[in-house]
Amino acid sequence: MPSPALRDDCPQSITVHQKSRVLELGYADGTCYRLPFEFLRVYSPSAEVRGHGPGQEVLQTGKRNVTIAGVIQVGNYAIQPRFSDGHDTGIYSWDYLHFLGQNHESLWAQYLSRLQTAGIDRDAPMTGDAPASPHCPSH
Repeated sequence: MPSPALRDDCPQSITVHQKSRVLELGYADGTCYRLPFEFLRVYSPSAEVRGHGPGQEVLQTGKRNVTIAGVIQVGNYAIQPRFSDGHDTGIYSWDYLHFLGQNHESLWAQYLSRLQTAGIDRDAPMTGDAPASPHCPSH
């Protein structure tokens, strides 16, 4: 069995493009995904965004201008970006990043549809009584 670092879904290169606000993932087979920071923030795998179970997801808004302030590698299986809005609890596994890259267009369309259904503008500030917390409210 190959080590996690040699798996097909492990990017060979990860580049943070601050000007275009895109995270670029390059793979050994030549595949390259360019994932906008806003998209990554909206689809964060954290409990703060996904909740702790079905139906607990929090629709993210006001993330168009979010940037990535830093990225750390988590073991040999993931990265953990630190976003400019303070969000830093999402651990993006290689599998999840590959999934996001392969499904970027359809996931983005789903996000826009969810916004429309909820009657919420993409640039609306997040609702709540406090600015975005970097930690899940239940922790």
